[in-house]
Amino acid sequence: MAQEAGLDLVEVAPNVSPPVCKIMDYPKFKYEQEKKERQAKKKQHVTHLKELKIGPKIAEHDYQVKFHHLERFLKRGDKVKITMRFRGRQMQHIDLGRNVLQRLIKDATDIGQEERSPQLEGRVMTMVFAPRK
Repeated sequence: MAQEAGLDLVEVAPNVSPPVCKIMDYPKFKYEQEKKERQAKKKQHVTHLKELKIGPKIAEHDYQVKFHHLERFLKRGDKVKITMRFRGRQMQHIDLGRNVLQRLIKDATDIGQEERSPQLEGRVMTMVFAPRK
């Protein structure tokens, strides 16, 4: 019957007794499946982890630039890891770095939420922001 119609005989369920077959145009079926997969892939959004590096003695303009980067990343739906590196004697003034991060948290409450609070790991203090849902 498949040869008369110019189509293919495709085995749909081989593990069933008796096996189930279907008469169809197999290349067209394969193309339609790939097309559906491409459409589904377009609609999904992959969340990336972006990183911003700042210092504890950051100037006001530099702070504003980094804040706008943070804002852009969060609006795009990405998570942002903020890294603050302490060098040399800056380790004695960790509270200055913590104040900068607290200010960043306060400024960004309307666009994102704090996923991981600031934690000191050696000479590096890190925190993670996630976009608001």
